[in-house]
This record gives sequence, C-alpha cells and structure tokens, in this order.
Amino acid sequence: MNAIKSVLFGLLLVANLCAYSQEKEVKPRTFKYGKVDLNEFDTKVNGADSAASAVALFDVGRGWFEFSAKTGNFIYVFERHTRYKIINKTGYDYANLEIQLYKQNGSEQNLEYTDGATYNLEAGKIVTSKLSKESKFSEKQDKNYTLKKFALPNVKEGSIVEFKYKIKSDFIFTLRSWRFQKEIPMLYSAYEIKIPEYFKYKITAGGFLFINPKEERVNESFISASGTLNTTSLKLHYQVENVPGLKTENFITTMEDYVSKVGFELSSVTVPGEVYRDVTSTWPKIVKGLKEDENFGLFINKRSYSKTLLKDIIKINTNQDTIVQLVFNYVKNNIKFNHDDDFSTSETNPKTVFEKKSGNSADVNLCLLTLLSEAKVNAFPILLSTRSNGAHPGFPMITKFNNVIVGVQIGEKTILLDATDKNHMPDMIAFDNLSHEGLKVNLADETAEWISLEDPTISRKNINYLLTLDGENKISGKMYLSTTNYEAFSRRNSYQSASNEDDFLKSYKNGKPGLGIKNYKIENLTNLNESLIESMDVNIEDNVEEAGNLIYFTPLLYERTKENPFKLEERNFPVDFGHPTEEVVRITIDYPKEYQVDKTPKNEKIILPEESASFTFLFAGEPGKMVISSKIVLKKSLYTPEEYHYIKELFKNIVRKQSEQIVLKKS
Repeated sequence: MNAIKSVLFGLLLVANLCAYSQEKEVKPRTFKYGKVDLNEFDTKVNGADSAASAVALFDVGRGWFEFSAKTGNFIYVFERHTRYKIINKTGYDYANLEIQLYKQNGSEQNLEYTDGATYNLEAGKIVTSKLSKESKFSEKQDKNYTLKKFALPNVKEGSIVEFKYKIKSDFIFTLRSWRFQKEIPMLYSAYEIKIPEYFKYKITAGGFLFINPKEERVNESFISASGTLNTTSLKLHYQVENVPGLKTENFITTMEDYVSKVGFELSSVTVPGEVYRDVTSTWPKIVKGLKEDENFGLFINKRSYSKTLLKDIIKINTNQDTIVQLVFNYVKNNIKFNHDDDFSTSETNPKTVFEKKSGNSADVNLCLLTLLSEAKVNAFPILLSTRSNGAHPGFPMITKFNNVIVGVQIGEKTILLDATDKNHMPDMIAFDNLSHEGLKVNLADETAEWISLEDPTISRKNINYLLTLDGENKISGKMYLSTTNYEAFSRRNSYQSASNEDDFLKSYKNGKPGLGIKNYKIENLTNLNESLIESMDVNIEDNVEEAGNLIYFTPLLYERTKENPFKLEERNFPVDFGHPTEEVVRITIDYPKEYQVDKTPKNEKIILPEESASFTFLFAGEPGKMVISSKIVLKKSLYTPEEYHYIKELFKNIVRKQSEQIVLKKS
C-alpha cells in the first residue's frame, strides 16, 4: 500500500476515532406520517446554515428481509420516511422525489407504495395537499432502469413537504446505502436494518459524524414453502441529530467520499439446506469471478479477431515499446468512447466492439488488452473507482469499482494506458481516473494487488506576454502559451471540440474583457509528445486607468487569481488537485520614456513546509521596460487536512499579490 492510500485510510481512521471520541447519546425518535406539529412551521436555520434553502426535519429509514413466495428466495425491503421545511424558492426541489428501480433476468425492484403531501399554514390552520396521480411519472431510462418521479402540489416558501415509500427488491447483493448528511441542515436522521444470520455483509462507513451505532440480536421467523424458518437476526441502528449542511469546496474528488453514510455488500450466504456460498470474501475469490465473467475475463481471452487485426497494426515491428504505441494508437483512434464508465463490457466479443467502433470504457480498454495480450505484451487490467464515483474502501468489494484501464509491464517500468481519448498518451489516463490507486488484476494466477495511479509529472502552463504600452495607454503585443501533460490535454480537447477556430477563440476570450486576438497559431496539436504551443497578436483595452498624470494597471492582466478557492475555516477532507501543476506567467512591458515608475509590487516568495508548494512574484525594471514574473508550483496531487491551512494561506497571498497594481507617472 503506497503513501497516498495510507494517507486516505489514515484520514478515515482518524475520522472514525475522532467521531467516537465525541460520542453523544441521541435518543431514538418516532414519526407518524401525516401528523405535522404547528411548531415545525417555526423551524429556522442560523449560523453557517443561515442561507440554507430548506431544512430536513427528519429522514428515517428501515431495511429488513422477507421470504418471497413468488421467487422462493429472500428479498430485501426498504422503507423511507422524510419531511422537509421549505425556506425559499431554491428549496422547491425538495418537493420532488425520484426513485430509480432496476430489473434484470426476471429479478426486479418494485415500488410498493409512495405517499406524499404538502402542508401549508393558513390562518393558523394546517392545510394539506396530497400527492395526486397526475403528479406521478415513470421514465424508462434503458432496458434495466426505470425512474419514478413524484411532484408535490402547492409548494410555497414556508411549506412543509413529506414523503414515505417502500421498495421490495429481489437483489440482495448490495443493499441501499443510507446517507446521514445533505447539502441542507438535518435535524434528525436514523437508519435501522435487520439482517438474518444466513447473510454476512461487509459494512462500509464514511464521513466524520458519530452515527451512534447500536446492535443487538433479535429472533425472527420466515414462512417458506418448506415450513417456518426460525432464526436470529442482526439488528443495526444508527442515528444523528442537528447536523449542519454539508459544505462542498474546490479540489475534491466527490463529496460522496466525505458524507457520513453506511453501505452493505454481501460477503457470504449460509441458508439452511443450501451449500455455503462465499460471495466476495477475498480478492482471489473476486478475481476468479472476473476470470469466468463473459464481460471481463472471457471477453479478454477471445482473441481470434485480435489476431487478424494485429498483423496490419504492428506489421514487422518487434520492439515492445513500438508495439505498445502502435496498438494503443489504433484502439484510441478506432473505438469511440461513449462516455459510459464501467469495468464490464457491454458486449461479449471484442469483434462486435471493433465493428461497432464505439463502446463504454471497458469495451475500449479491454479490447486494447486483447490486442496487447495477443502481441505477447505483458499487459493486465487495472480496476479503479473514478474520482466522481468515490474512493474504494480498500478491502474486497467489487461493487465499489466502476472503471478499468490497462497496465503494461516492460522491464521494471509499469505503463498505464487509457484509450478512451485520442489525446491520451502512455501514462496519461483520464483525469477522473486519477484516484491515486487501482487494483492490478492477474487473471492467470487469480491474484490482485494495489498499485499507484499517481502521475508524478508536473503539468505546466507557461504564459509569456511581450507588450507595449503606448502614449495613449493602449496595450498591444504578442502572447505565447505553452502547456504540457494535463494542461496541454485540456487545451487540445477544447480546440478540437470547438466547431471552428473562431468559436474556440471566442470561448478563450470569455471572461477576459478588452482582449482582442489576431494571427492565432497553434503548434503540435496532434504531436502529443511535445508541448502544445499557441501564439497570437493581442490588443488589450480597458485595463489601464488614468488619473491626472498617473497611470494604474494590474500587471497580471487576465492571468491573476481573483478569488481564493479555499473558503472553509476548517476542512476535514484533503485538497486533491489530481496531479502536480506549475503555472508561470511572465509579462514584459515596454512603455514610453516620458513615463516613470511611481509604485511597483515588492518581490515576494512563499514556500510551504517540505517545499511541497510555493509562490514566487518578481519585478524587475529599467527605464522604459519592466518585467513581471509570477510562478505557482504545487508539487503534490494531494494535501492532507492538516496541510489545508498552509494551502489556504498560500492562495490568500497569491490573490493579494497578483492584484497589486503598478503606478506610472507621466513626466
């Protein structure tokens, strides 16, 4: 386990320890549907939540198992009851409910019932508006998913809205997780689940709240076709109260990594009269299942079509590096990614994907793997959970993965390949895949190990202005922009996705008032191994102020950081930039000899502990010429919560320094 995963797991461990050390007894509460107290209309929010659009008065859920006469198997039942006070119009969305239901191969999730109502206080009395049939909608998303939508009537500022519903599910591998936090404040949240002793579940928890876990053993009876099953069940209960709204901030993976929640994945089954089934207890067990999966291991091993393709791709080349590059280029230019992340293919045969010329991320990257394997390259799949999907907990859980890339071992070097974008290079994977670690899967010996997905290469952006300030206080000259790695990737994609160059430049000028561009040129657009170079003639208006014989302007022009992206006083989660970055802005300005420098920013350099980040601002001048340089370096992709104040203070100083003006005086 590398340092990054150690940091992430350390954060979760510390969070749990801190939470338990702050244990506060919360008394269980019960709520009756439709019974609203007048006092609930007086609910207000203040402090950090004073701008909240709504407040969750309560959100309670229950989960339990039943025996289904229809299927002859256990099913899972989930019931939820929630109530909100709407504060302003932005909170009207809480009067809408969406429930996604799944079905596959005859098994399904069924919505047993949904109740909902809006409550308004009129002349001191509560007026109820119930959910009507006309406000219930059903939307088929694909062959497996259906979305049920519900909209409550007569919602106003100050309304109270309430929903209660029950779902019965044939799927018991993963149970519905429960979140104890929302973007709005939560007065009370509780979840209770009963699990028969026949089923063992891995329980995942996250976040920084103490959720008051309680457990006990209770007796239950289930009526089956063969008689009554008397068993002991594990009853788990969690609850919190007076939880502030969850505040998001810049440079995170997903708030799902930090919201307090519990989730459940089936580990083993021991039902009387049936053989014990170890579902996902170890990585070897999981890898064995992947090996036998027609949308993973069996897909990879279907190489007859790959053998035919390979001859035309690699021709007579025998060098491993060259073969990898040729195969990689072929796949990323011949199979279009449909922007659906998955670690399972949508087809069972690579030939079908190659003929369709499109597919999900597994279709693309596992087709790449089949070609590399056929070429006798030591290649292997790497499972991962994307940044937007949230961090994998680390222990054997297959459902926490949602993507796959390819690793290639050449000598001591491991190369990461992600063919979902034509602008990807070897060792450049999609930004959303920069989740610090992935699981290297060895299908041959059915083993797995965590490997680093870190990109140590600094992504650089160098901006160089060569400008002239004339006697009429107009600025013109040349601008050069050089970018590498992820910075170049972003610029290439922006240019190529624009309908034409004019639209690209229009988008680039957005937010840069007074900027005019002529004679734009771009170099190395398709030469991915070289820096992307852009050059242009610029005219800059409305960026110089004149007061009497004094001239004022901000030398960083459009490149200054105007706002500190870090606003929280305390931050429990890390600052995650995804990859190391460096931004250098150098501006040279020639100005009339009759102007004299009256005021300039002082040189300044700020270095964080262990030189993990820095900011340098330099000014140099001579009569008729000045040079300003700003350099921001972030050497790490991830900074811990303990380093948050350093990063926050760094950007505070960047904003301050880059906003300082230069003052010239006309003689």
